[in-house]
Amino acid sequence: MIQSYKDLEVYQESYQLALQIHQITQGFPSIERYEIGSQMRRAALSIPLNIAEGYGKKESTADFKRFLRMALGSCNEIQVLLEFCKDLKYMDETDYQYTMEKYDVLGKRMNTLIQKWQ
Repeated sequence: MIQSYKDLEVYQESYQLALQIHQITQGFPSIERYEIGSQMRRAALSIPLNIAEGYGKKESTADFKRFLRMALGSCNEIQVLLEFCKDLKYMDETDYQYTMEKYDVLGKRMNTLIQKWQ
């Protein structure tokens, strides 16, 4: 039974992924920790934040779905940033593939939640 936003699997996954992104960006070149790294951390953190905020407004299905769509937008943003960092050689292929796959699955799960939430 869902009693809190913390019970939502998409929240749990997005929170763990935000922690991973934070750790990954700590290994970036120093200038990029404050540029691309900062943008990645903000995008990654905005996903669980939007899920939590939207859940607080769950009495309004439209409001909750709006926040889930914002979280989905941030999920797309982080995927672009991951690809950019891979191409700049700030990430190795293994970290990139693993993280990209996790965000791909998260995006699909959020999309399903948006469609099925009533």
